[in-house]
Amino acid sequence: VQLQASGGGLVQPGGYLILSCAVSGRSFNSYVMSWFRQAPGKEREFVAALSRGGGSTYYADSVRSRFTISRDSAKNTVHLRMNRLKPEDTAVYYCAGDRSLITSSIPDHRQYDFWGQGTLVTVSS
Repeated sequence: VQLQASGGGLVQPGGYLILSCAVSGRSFNSYVMSWFRQAPGKEREFVAALSRGGGSTYYADSVRSRFTISRDSAKNTVHLRMNRLKPEDTAVYYCAGDRSLITSSIPDHRQYDFWGQGTLVTVSS
């Protein structure tokens, strides 16, 4: 499985961006698909996830109600819509996938086997 993240850029506080993660190699329906982010000097942190089959979503408290994870099965792509962006959302955002995660492990980046290359999001005026 190969993951290709895109959509990052510079946005003003209060603005929005939509990140995309194109999945190739096989269908993502059997994978937990997630977004993580890493700011300079900080640990990689969980942002959002879709369960296998896309029936459930999970969010970090810091982004709940502002970010929405979704998928386009026809295009084998996972999206992350980020609304009301804040300077503290500035980070490199990574998409990740794994076939064998249990729910309690979803926020743990160490459990994921597949990663995209990252896309930089900068929130600044």
